[in-house]
Amino acid sequence: MGEERGARAACAHALAVLRVRGRALAVASLPAAFAVVLLAGGGTGHLSGAGWDAARWVVSVLAVVVLVAAAAVAAVIARARPALTPTVEIPEASAPDLYRMVQDLAGRLDVPVPSGIALTPDCDSWLEDRTHPAHGRPAVPGVHRSDTPPVLVIGSPFLWWMRVAELRAVLAPVVAGTGPSAHPDIAAARRFVRGLDAAVAVADRPGLDPVRRLAARPVGAVVRVLLRGCREHAAEMERGVAAAASERAQNVDYGLRIVAQEQVGLAYAGWDRLLSRVALPAWRMGRWPSRLDAGVVSALTELSRRDRLAEGFTSRLGERPACDLLEEPGLVDEATSLLAARLFHGGPAEGGPDWAPVDWQQYPDEVVDRKWRTEAARLHRVLDRLGVDRDAEATLARVMDHLSTTRTGEALAAAITAEVSREATARPPAAEAAPEAPGAGERAGHETPAGAGYETPAPDAEAGRPAQVPTTAPQQPGPAPHQASARPEEPIRPQSHPQPHPHPHPEPAEDLAPAPKPAPPPISVPGDLDHAAWGPGGDALPLFPLQPPRSGRELLADHVTAMVCCAAVDTAGAAPGLDWLDGPTLLVGGKRHPDLAGRVLSLIEDADPEPLRSWLATVGVRPDKPVRLV
Repeated sequence: MGEERGARAACAHALAVLRVRGRALAVASLPAAFAVVLLAGGGTGHLSGAGWDAARWVVSVLAVVVLVAAAAVAAVIARARPALTPTVEIPEASAPDLYRMVQDLAGRLDVPVPSGIALTPDCDSWLEDRTHPAHGRPAVPGVHRSDTPPVLVIGSPFLWWMRVAELRAVLAPVVAGTGPSAHPDIAAARRFVRGLDAAVAVADRPGLDPVRRLAARPVGAVVRVLLRGCREHAAEMERGVAAAASERAQNVDYGLRIVAQEQVGLAYAGWDRLLSRVALPAWRMGRWPSRLDAGVVSALTELSRRDRLAEGFTSRLGERPACDLLEEPGLVDEATSLLAARLFHGGPAEGGPDWAPVDWQQYPDEVVDRKWRTEAARLHRVLDRLGVDRDAEATLARVMDHLSTTRTGEALAAAITAEVSREATARPPAAEAAPEAPGAGERAGHETPAGAGYETPAPDAEAGRPAQVPTTAPQQPGPAPHQASARPEEPIRPQSHPQPHPHPHPEPAEDLAPAPKPAPPPISVPGDLDHAAWGPGGDALPLFPLQPPRSGRELLADHVTAMVCCAAVDTAGAAPGLDWLDGPTLLVGGKRHPDLAGRVLSLIEDADPEPLRSWLATVGVRPDKPVRLV
């Protein structure tokens, strides 16, 4: 490690961490040292007598007990499995250009090359040590396991939103961290701290018998004392390592890095909005969007269109996207999308009938329309149980009449909350509704195709281009995201609202045909996400819930809005749509109507149906007509 600012401080704090370990060993050895002195004194005749004999027995027994306890604590620390971030591992054969870029960065920075590359569904990048034998990574031939460089973990949204030069500039300080990681003192201090952190959770590991769990409690208490002793030094050591890596990376793309950091914040905002507004409704319906990374490009492009402060960001889309460094961007996007659903929603690790992938062009019909009709059906079931006009058909008028004649909707909101909870406990958490069979689940005779004249073209998942927005004119289905061209010549600029004409620059017909592609190398998610991936404690999924549980009033507003949207689709020719920033939306005449939420709240909170009736009359919705339910 060089003489960068923070390097010497990092080494000093690493030695302080190791001194904590040394003091712990000294304390554990102290009774044994006293026992040796007493035994030696007795053997030479200097410490003789009944008192000294009793002292020798007491101290010797104490020394044996302390040594056994210290050995048990040391064994638990050594064998405890450190936390491992769930990621999608990228073999070198699947991304040779990305590996070459990282190797070139390491060469320019004069630091060791990371031992591997992995992607995470988050807007962050870091180095992760995976040299512990429990992680199951094969050792590098000729290199000791403890000397193996860490793995470079990259946030998958960066690959799709950033350009190649921007990604290289952002990764330079991260790759520079492999230099301090190779220092023996820092590496030893990090291994010690990770072992302590993993040992704390041993007592909470699922599957332990009561005896072992009881024995692990005092071990955890000792480990917590050690952690408190080295916590501040470990934090200062990491700050010193970060400062040293940042200083070393200043000579590599420093000017571009300042500009690229703006893209990091923008990507985080778009990713958070996409997950909470677009992906979460799909996950609740038992569908997981298979092109989340491509979708974030469309979300950020839409954000730049609406926000004048971000107007210049889309001009970068003509440059080569960083996802071009992957051989199969579509497959990588699908793997990270499934992992995101696993982490943020707790969905199953594999797809199935109740947990199926959905492309963006299928999102309005597969997610939005099914979501509305499922919630509308639940609303009418609850009304039936409350005894509200049991013989009435499934009409919007039934809902409006009930809410306009009651002072508050608390009873209905509580009943809906109870119904949602009952359904959540009666079926897997990944799917709130089973797939609807064609022609099934209709409560009334009025039937209109849910998505007539509507289509959401697929995003260009292969090249990080923004997906096209829905159009109202019927079109032939576009290529699936994994079939899109890997390197289009021109960026696709999305429109703010659906337009009655197709994209002004349609692709040639021969480009729409799917081309056979070679099978890529396997991409795996290391570790057991239920238990081992985040440490022996077995954290419950989802690890990072996107939103707190919805209140009864919020659930009631969602269900009434869904009923209004179903009535608009079935009686006024409206269509379900996808807004990249706001999620499911209703399109009437190809335009969004954001003023619907306020009118629904007036009905729920004030029992005033007039604002909603006026809106229905303007749009042409007939509330007295039955709607099709799931």
